[in-house]
Amino acid sequence: MATVVVKNSSCLSVLPLKTVLRSLAVTTVSSSPLLLNPSLAIMSGLAHSKSPLLNPDRNPILRWALKKTFYAQFCAGENPLEVRQTIAGLKKIGFTGVLLGYAKEVVLSDKETKELHSCTEGKASEECTQKEVIPWAEGTMETVRLVSPGDFVSVKFTGAGRQALFSLSEKLPPPPALAKAIDDICKLAAARGVRLLFDAEQQALQPGIDDWTMHYMRKHNAPGRCVVYNTYQAYLKATPSVLASHLRAAAQSAAEGKPFAVGAKLVRGAYLGSDPRHLIHDTKADTDACYDGVAAALLRQRWEGPLAGKDEGSEFPEVHMVLASHNSESVCKGREIIKRGEARTTEVAFAQLQGMADEVSCDLIASACEKDAAAVKSYKYLVWGTTGECMKYLLRRAHENRDAVQRTRSGRDAMAAEVWRRIAGTSWKSVHDSIQIVLFSHMGGVLVAGTGQADMVESNMTHLIEYRTDGRNAKVASSTLVTPFESVEKCCGVGGGFLWSLLGCRCCVNRGVVWVAGVLELLFRVVSAI
Repeated sequence: MATVVVKNSSCLSVLPLKTVLRSLAVTTVSSSPLLLNPSLAIMSGLAHSKSPLLNPDRNPILRWALKKTFYAQFCAGENPLEVRQTIAGLKKIGFTGVLLGYAKEVVLSDKETKELHSCTEGKASEECTQKEVIPWAEGTMETVRLVSPGDFVSVKFTGAGRQALFSLSEKLPPPPALAKAIDDICKLAAARGVRLLFDAEQQALQPGIDDWTMHYMRKHNAPGRCVVYNTYQAYLKATPSVLASHLRAAAQSAAEGKPFAVGAKLVRGAYLGSDPRHLIHDTKADTDACYDGVAAALLRQRWEGPLAGKDEGSEFPEVHMVLASHNSESVCKGREIIKRGEARTTEVAFAQLQGMADEVSCDLIASACEKDAAAVKSYKYLVWGTTGECMKYLLRRAHENRDAVQRTRSGRDAMAAEVWRRIAGTSWKSVHDSIQIVLFSHMGGVLVAGTGQADMVESNMTHLIEYRTDGRNAKVASSTLVTPFESVEKCCGVGGGFLWSLLGCRCCVNRGVVWVAGVLELLFRVVSAI
């Protein structure tokens, strides 16, 4: 058996180095107005170019370059195999699961947008169904099939085209073809144990989305099972009242013998640039207070904070929650409520966008390893589709969330600090004093070497070559991470430095292994001096 002793001082150490470097590059661009504007212009040119040379789906060189950078930062893959590999990689890091969305959306021309009513009658209605509703439904159902039980799928109604836009803007029920498509998506999700997050959109459409979501909640949610979630934007002044009305409706339905669980995804908001200013809280502090207050009320299932006095005598219904936030303070407040045992909400998930707020996400992963934080579930939101489809999707989201995109300085700073931490971690002092390599020789002879970061140990373990020790093959054994010196002290009865521990442990380390240790020490000194 072999043991690698590692001291890990950063929650971001679970991320591969290439991910850290890519995140640093992307957040450096997004947090700088000087760099963001030309970058968005370039993305727009690539996304809408008619030239095969500038089309990432037709130019393999351009596709490769984009796929290794922006695409890899935010997207899951172009096909089911790539998507499943990405999801498996995230879960291997420690994430509970994913929130997966389908990047392909119906994009309307200005003329089509102005003539939405034309899609509701006769031949035009059938054409909209065939070209817009059915492709959207098929893509969404394929997304449901790609994820595992317990994961989430994002559903954006406006991606279904003109019929959805017209009905939502007029606060009408979905037309028959669209209603059937949504119902089929809900049934498939329920059968597979997948949850659906109905996205919030511009305020002009949101009342219609709320009506549709409540209808499908009543139909597909049940006590102990939540398939459909609505999205509530805390930056809107009306959100506490809207949420309270939905909670009262669920309580009333339960009183009538028709109970259903309320699914609530809480976000700060994404449409600062397009929603009417008077509908939005006056200050960011007001938005923060609303978000944290609503989150606390839902977690505790009490009519308190922003929901105080809005119960109208109703009991608090069963709630399932997704706390989607890049704000570390809000996440910490939610975790503290859970940690203190005050949360009564049936299920709570924390979520951040793939490629953003990794310092928040990885801290959640680290906290989930603690015994008193077992309830913490961390998810990443990402989309899938071809490089071209995802470029268009990311461009639309970047314009919609321009203010949020620019507020990525904390992520940039965290990634920069992690890069410097890893550079510092390669010094001899770090290797010698903090992360020591422990070599053991047992029975058939085993040689195991670790590295300066916990996240790199597994990778290096798989790349170790076979050595010969006293004529016997030395093979890599399984590794176990323990606290510094713990293994050495248990095995040798001594603590202290790297070579001293090895030399003092003649019972299990033969001369050949000690000689190899000396060579490794010399190599580390040379590397650290370069």
